[in-house]
This record gives sequence, structure tokens and C-alpha cells, in this order.
Amino acid sequence: MPPTTPEQPLPPPRPRLRSRTVAAWTAACALALLLIGLAAQWAAMREANFQADSIRRAMEVHVLGLRDAAGKYSYLPFTAGIHPEVLAALAHPQDAAVKQRANLYIEEVNRQAGSDALYLIDLNGLTLAASNWATPQSFVGESYANRPYFIDARAGRSGLFYGVGQTTGEPGLFISAPIRSDAGAVLGVVTVKVSLRQLQEAWTFVRDPILLTDARGIVFLSSVPSWLYQTTRALGAAEVEGVRRDQQYGARTGFPLLPWKVERDEGQPGYLVRTNLEGKPRRFLAVDEPLPDLGWTLTVMADHAEVTRARERTWMLGLLAAGVLLLGGLYWQLRERRFAEQRDARRDLELRVRERTHALDEAHAFRKAMEDSLLVGMRARDLEGRIVYVNPAFCEMTGYDADELLGRLPPYPYWHPSDVTEHWRHYEAMMSGQPARSGFESRLRHRDGHEVITMVYTAPLIDADGRHSGWMSSVVDITEQKRAELRQRQNDEQLQHAQRLASLGEMASTLAHELNQPLMALSNFASAAKAFAEQGNQALLVSSLDETMAQAQRSAEIVRRIRGFVRQRTVGTEDCAVAALVTNTLALLQGEMRQRGVRAEVRVPATLPPVRGDRVLLEQVLLNLLSNSLQAMQSTPPAQRVVEIEAEVVDARMRIRIADHGPGIDAALAEQVFAPFFTTKAGGLGLGLNICRTIVEAHRGDLFFADRPGGGTVFTLVLEISSTP
Repeated sequence: MPPTTPEQPLPPPRPRLRSRTVAAWTAACALALLLIGLAAQWAAMREANFQADSIRRAMEVHVLGLRDAAGKYSYLPFTAGIHPEVLAALAHPQDAAVKQRANLYIEEVNRQAGSDALYLIDLNGLTLAASNWATPQSFVGESYANRPYFIDARAGRSGLFYGVGQTTGEPGLFISAPIRSDAGAVLGVVTVKVSLRQLQEAWTFVRDPILLTDARGIVFLSSVPSWLYQTTRALGAAEVEGVRRDQQYGARTGFPLLPWKVERDEGQPGYLVRTNLEGKPRRFLAVDEPLPDLGWTLTVMADHAEVTRARERTWMLGLLAAGVLLLGGLYWQLRERRFAEQRDARRDLELRVRERTHALDEAHAFRKAMEDSLLVGMRARDLEGRIVYVNPAFCEMTGYDADELLGRLPPYPYWHPSDVTEHWRHYEAMMSGQPARSGFESRLRHRDGHEVITMVYTAPLIDADGRHSGWMSSVVDITEQKRAELRQRQNDEQLQHAQRLASLGEMASTLAHELNQPLMALSNFASAAKAFAEQGNQALLVSSLDETMAQAQRSAEIVRRIRGFVRQRTVGTEDCAVAALVTNTLALLQGEMRQRGVRAEVRVPATLPPVRGDRVLLEQVLLNLLSNSLQAMQSTPPAQRVVEIEAEVVDARMRIRIADHGPGIDAALAEQVFAPFFTTKAGGLGLGLNICRTIVEAHRGDLFFADRPGGGTVFTLVLEISSTP
């Protein structure tokens, strides 16, 4: 093979050798993961066995403590029962002096022994003497015939029973023994009560849970208070009845299951318990130890997280070792490749430099062409506010060449003289690092004097090293857009004005009739006043003149309402009372309503908050909706020609409903109701409802309709409530 020259490319690696290398590395990684997994499983089992051994050692200590608590006082009932004072109390239960001596003796024995209570019971279960005879919770006179420890002792056996005291309500361990005569007959029972409170308090300092259950599986001692009187299994009806009969746990008859999820594995010591402690999910390894002599089961737990951590540590160490070996192998392989790559790099360096230089030239040319072709003006300023870059679009927008703008500090020559204060405000906001994120509108003065309205967006300018070096602004010419918006706004106003004139045209005859009535009344009252003046009737003359003035004011009010509704230029946005809007609109329609025989039912409380909007435009919406309702009921029987107007506040917005009793709107036409130039009236323009929706949406409201139950249509107008108090 000829030697490789710098101009010749190296021969590609053989595919077969490369595939073998990949396969070898894959197999090595798979084997390493398998070995790490086996080691992790071994570590977890080792930690679990260690925990089980720790639990058993701790369990031996706890079992000794329990048996010590139970056996420490087991002698006391028997020894106290053979004392003469106790036997005398059983022989003479009615003799108060004998019973008092028994009380004093039992009290002294209990004090020296350190037990909670010691008491004597006759064969009927009635307490004759007790160590607490002088306390408010004395056992003397109480019956314990239902308690299992009494039943066992009366039958001649020693009794052992844990439960809640019937008299004191305090739990404890009850140990009883029968009192026998010389012939062996049972004469009575002596019982000692021992508190396991110290054991319970000692358990509270244990890190992991410990609990003690009775023969039924009910937890009566636990280092977790919330587990008390819960069960490890569901109790049958007979078992619950036995607990209630014995009053073992007081008046409590409900024993829910422990909030455990138990997992048992044959290869694992003990069993796993999943539960929640203090609001956190926990896993414990639990081991049970039956105590047949006491009838209890002791359960000791250990945090299973240690087993998980042992597995995780093994995985971490194994992966770390595998990673070190992998890195060593890769380093050796890379070292071999590096020499070959260095030869290739020297050969390709010159070629890449030429390619990069050419690419940079092309990128620069492309960027320059792109910037020159942009219609958006671009302007960059440094941290001192000096202009450092402008593109051709910005120069065309302002009329100044780039050479005239570069290096300039504010005030800039294109600032509009009337807006200098506003320009300074935006400039200072930018320099303080708080430019308007959503952009702002700015008016510029072109070099030839005409105005240019722009939208300016400013963002930080970051250099190649990531440092803030200035500000870049995008300037968009929106002059034509603003002119188009002005023309559109003027067209909308003309269209709304035309609709108001069209609405008044429809009411023209009615309005003429409305004006004719007060004018005729004026003539009649003037004639009457003249006659009363000739007769010298002063009282009737004054009355006629008063009526004349009232009719004149009525005519003026009608004309004022019409002029206010017809005018093209409105007052603008203001707080409008809903009741006043409805009243003014009904006043304009009063004549037409009388002519059509329609009456209005208005349910608009005067206490409603005002709405924010243009009063004339909102009255135009109400007038159009009410006019449509009047026309819709022209075929309705006269007695049912009622238009209902109601208003209320729903979800912090004003809802005004206008309902008629007409035929309703055909479902096939429902989607076209608000379309422009759509109408079902002869000679109608089809713009009324379209203009109404346009006005309402301009007020950030909503307008929609629905069928009225019983026939007719309900139009709903939703408006914003004024925030002014």
C-alpha cells in the first residue's frame, strides 16, 4: 500500500472491525450491568437480614419488659387474698368496721407494691374493699361481674386481662386470683390493676413503630397514637359483641382496619408494610412475636428505606467502578485515534479556514442584503444613548442619511417638536433598563416636515461575549394604518348615525302624533285662558296657564330627547344608570307602544350599579332591540303584547334582558341574525342588529339571543360594570 500523502484522505475503517468493536463494548456493558444488579440484590438481602436480626434483638428486650410488667405483680392478688382482714371482709360483708380494716390493709399493700389499684370482689362481682376507697373514683360498691378476669378467677383460675377501666376510664393490665377456703372453695377474687403507661411513654422515643395487639388483633399499645384501637384483620360480629360485653375498650365498638398495605415474600424475613406517617408514605420491615402466655402479639418494625439505600449504594459504586473502567478503555482507544486525527486535522485545517472565510463573507453579504431589504426600521444605541447603527428603512422613514445619525446623542433630529417630553420619557425608561415590553407609539418628524407615526419595540443588545452593550429598537411605520383606523371609525360613526335616523324614520308618524297632542292641548288651553281673562276668572286663568306651560315643557322634552338621540357626536364614555337608559328609551318609544297596543313590564332595580359606556350608543342598542320586539308582536293577540325588560348583576357583569311574546326566530335563520344586510322586514336595511353587536363589542360586552319559554325571543345584553365607587 502506498504511503498516504497530506493531499489524500485516509482510508475509511473497515466496517467489519468497527462492528466487532461495537459488539464487544455492548457485551461488556451488559455483563457489567448484570454483575452490578446481582451485587445490588445481594446487598439488599444482606441489609434486610441485618434489619431482621436487629428487630429480633429489640423484640427480646421489649418482650422481657412486657413479661416483667405482667409478672412483677402476679404474686400480689394471691398474697393479699390470704390475709385475715381480707378473709374477714368476705366473711362479714355487712360489717362496716371489718370492711374499713380491709380497705386500709389493701391500701397499704398497694402503696408498698407500687401498683395502680388493688381491690377485693365477692362472688357476685361486687367490690367490697379497694386501695382507692378514699378517692372520688373508688371501686368500692362497683360491680365487675362482666369482666373476664373476674370470671376466670371465680372459676378458680388466675385471670389476666388488658382493657379500659369501667370506673376510671384509664387502660391497664388486670391480674386476678381466687381466694379459697381451707376446703378449696372459691370465696372471692382479689385483682390488681397495673398501668403500662411507662412502657407506652418509652415507646414514643423509639424511631420505628412498635405495637401490641390482643388475641382479636386490636392494637391496644402503639408508638404511633393514630393506630390505637385499629385492627390487623376484620372482626366478626361475635368478636365485636364480645368486646362490647366485656367493655374491654370502654364504650368503643368500632375498630377500623389499620391503614396498611402488607406485602409478604417467602424469601424475605418478616413482611413489608406500606403506610403513611405524618403525611409521608413509608415502608417498614415488620416482624411479629406471639406471646401465648399473655395472649398478645408484639410487632416491631424497621425502616425499609435502609434496604433501598443499600441497593442504591451498591448500584452507585458498581456504576462508578464500571464507569472508571469504561473511561480507561475509552481513553486508550481515543489516544490511539488522536494521532491519526492530528494528521487529518493538519491536512484539513487550511481547507476549513478557506471555507470558513468564504462562509463568513457570504453570511456578511446575506445579512447586509437582508437588513437593506427590511421594511422595518432598525436602530441600535450604545449604553450612553449614542446611535451606532441604522438600516436603510429607518433612514427612509426619517429622511436622514446614516452618516447624519451615527454618533448622535439625544435629542435626535427626527424627534417631533410637540412630543419632546414624551420622547425623553421613553428614552430615560430605556436607559434605566425598563423599556416598554409591549412597545409604544411614537410620532416622528420627517426631514421634509411631514409626520410619521411609528410603533417602537426596544430590547437589550447583547454582544458576542454575552455582555449588555446597548439597545436595539425595531421601528414600524403605522401612519397608513392609523389613517385607515380613523377612516373606519368615521365610517362606523356615520353608519350608527344613519341607523339612528332610520330608527327615527320608522317612528316619524308616531313622533308627529306625540308632538301633535301637546300642540293641540297648547291651543286649547290658550283659548281657554283668553276666555277666562275676559271673564275675570282669575283661578281658572292661572290653571289654564299652568297647563299651557306643562304642555310646552312636554313638547320641549320630546324634542330634546329626539335631538339628543339624533346627534352624531356623542358625549363619550361615562357612568350610565341602567334604569335611566331604559326610561329614556321607553320615552322615545312611548307613542309607538300606544299605537301598537304594547305595554312594558320593567324590572330594573334602582340600586343596580352603573355601567360604563357611551349613553347615546347604548340607548341606540336598546331602542333597536325594543323596536324589533314591538314589530315582532304585531300578530300577537292584544292581551299578550307585553315586552319584558329586566336587569341584574351576574358574575360581576350587568345582564339586561329584553323578551317579547312574538313568534320567535326560525332556527334556520338563527346564524344570520347578526349578519350585515340580513333582514326579514320589508324595506329594512338589515344593519340594525349588526350595528348593535358592533357597539356592544366596542364596549367589551356581548349580545346574544335565545328562545323564550312559552314563545317569543329573549335578547341578552352583557355590559361591564363601572369600577368608579
